[in-house]
Amino acid sequence: MSKSPIVKANERIAEKVVEGYKKIEEGVVEGYKKIENGVVEGYTKIEDKFVDAFLTKEGETVEEAKKRLKETK
Repeated sequence: MSKSPIVKANERIAEKVVEGYKKIEEGVVEGYKKIENGVVEGYTKIEDKFVDAFLTKEGETVEEAKKRLKETK
């Protein structure tokens, strides 16, 4: 049985709506990931500066100080 023109048109409309939704969804997810990465990078920079200024011992790198602090917990 052949589909009516209305059913075919409805299916094309549905496909376009789904495509549009997926594009919007991808854009939102990409935007969120960019914001999340920016926040994490900013926090890491602040954390590194704090550790460097207040928690490192003489001659110790930031990474060594972080490792030492994690081991003392």
